[in-house]
Amino acid sequence: MLQSQLDHRLEAKFKELYKTHRERAENIDWSYHEFLPWDQGQDFKRVPYHKNQGSLPDILKTAVETALLTEVNLPWFTTYLSDTFKGSFSVMHDFIHTWTAEEDQHSSLLETYLLLTRNADPKRLHQLRKHVVELGWIGEFSTPLETLAYTTLQELATMVFYNNLARAASVHDRTLAVLLRRLSKDEVLHYAFYRDAVKAHLEVDENYIFYVANVMINFSMPGAVMPDFEERMGMIAKGAGYGPVEYFDQVIEVLVEYWKIKSLRPSLPEAEEARQRILKHYERLKKVCTRLRGRAVI
Repeated sequence: MLQSQLDHRLEAKFKELYKTHRERAENIDWSYHEFLPWDQGQDFKRVPYHKNQGSLPDILKTAVETALLTEVNLPWFTTYLSDTFKGSFSVMHDFIHTWTAEEDQHSSLLETYLLLTRNADPKRLHQLRKHVVELGWIGEFSTPLETLAYTTLQELATMVFYNNLARAASVHDRTLAVLLRRLSKDEVLHYAFYRDAVKAHLEVDENYIFYVANVMINFSMPGAVMPDFEERMGMIAKGAGYGPVEYFDQVIEVLVEYWKIKSLRPSLPEAEEARQRILKHYERLKKVCTRLRGRAVI
């Protein structure tokens, strides 16, 4: 079987991808203070928190809180990436450092928004945040190629979630919609890097699909470590625009097409078997989503 490390032929390509990322990121550089409604802030000692103070529906509060509790685990995500790519291309480590710096203010933006607008109980939020970070996070996939595939799905899913949540939030709070779209722009650039890093491997050798299969079939968001994650995602699917149908339409189908998985012809039997497993998984999800769409029409 092919090596699971990054293909040495692609080091120049990775440098090109990183250069492109830096140029695009510089053009949209931002600071989280620009997107917050500072005029809504009040002293919690002078005006104690009460659950009726927030303006968002409970589903949207839960969705934003869930996003925050995912973003706060940045130290663990960075550790995972650093460990996985140890000894790999130096440019990959440069990208991880840049990615960490760009992701660093996401949790600050979301948490400060919730506190300023009183859409979260500050004491409960502190306890949840601390609990999630204490739990830590360890990625399921330990090889560089699997991790590239995993981060592709994770960044695309996060981008879709933010954009869909922004649409749901726009009728309640335009400020929230704007800041969510701002976050999604970062995720677009991060997704593009990882997506094209995987594609580059498939272009030099289609057998690399072997390392993509388990990721696409067994993918779960890193936020799954937080309390009541399944219940949260059920609420978000119903009222915040991100559930199984959106995951299939805007994540799985997009990547199956972009990576041209249907037309790949790997030469190794185990790689072809992996490709077939992806396509069977794709068809299963497609059938499930067809049924879900039918229920939504009724």
